Amino acid sequence: MWKPVLYSDISSRTLEKSVAAPTTNRPSGPQKIRKRSKELPFPLNLYQTSVGKKWVMAITGLALIGFVLGHMFGNLKIYIGPVAENGVWEYDLDVYAEFLRELLVPLFPRTWFLWILRLGLIGSFGLHIHSGYSLALLNRKANSGYASKRDWQAANWASRSTRYTGTVILLYLIFHLADLTWGLLDGDWKRGHVQENVVNSLGNPIVALIYCAATIALAVHLFHGVRSMFQTLGMNNPRFAMIRQGIQYGIAGIVLVGNLSFPLAALTGLVDADDSRIGQPVESTESE
Repeated sequence: MWKPVLYSDISSRTLEKSVAAPTTNRPSGPQKIRKRSKELPFPLNLYQTSVGKKWVMAITGLALIGFVLGHMFGNLKIYIGPVAENGVWEYDLDVYAEFLRELLVPLFPRTWFLWILRLGLIGSFGLHIHSGYSLALLNRKANSGYASKRDWQAANWASRSTRYTGTVILLYLIFHLADLTWGLLDGDWKRGHVQENVVNSLGNPIVALIYCAATIALAVHLFHGVRSMFQTLGMNNPRFAMIRQGIQYGIAGIVLVGNLSFPLAALTGLVDADDSRIGQPVESTESE
């Protein structure tokens, strides 16, 4: 026999199902309450947010890109060879290195402004690493238990490898400083003889291989970093996609080709450091 269903019956059944059915996959039992970190004063409190960390990472990344390009273009002077400087033959790369030490002299004592630039570069490098690391921790906590394999596969290969290429770059930077700046790895290292030190170092096949691997890692890191920088700074309008891609590919390609040319030139003898005119007066060599 047909029996009418009352609204109260439907409501009670629905309520029973909603109570019985699990709503989430959260673990049972008491959950640990995460203490909120103490807020820093303005503008330092901006860095406590993910947006602020992304901006710091983008701005420091821009400064580091400028250094990488400037460093590479300066090293291209290795191809010029000897030049006449103050009546004496010197390698142009050595002249350029001395120019950096004399920046803003006599406004600053010798090498002071260079050290100001170095300290700014060290600070940018440290903030870039810290912001990237802390962002990775925030993303890991936010996606804990919810990330799917499809999300990981959707990420491009450059994005997935950023943390690894960054680690390679950091390790090579330490090696590079110990090799060419501090002279700890080469018994023939000479202070102020930049071209000779570079040619002797990169003329070693093992060092050249390490340098090439680090250069490839740097190019991959820049390839993804430039795109992320545009997105963070809000310059992601679809109308300018071709321009952004051109800058992205251009910077990574220039750094890759330019830096890879140095070990290849040293290994093949295209550049050397045994010119007999170095250190001699220009007039005496011309008379010969």
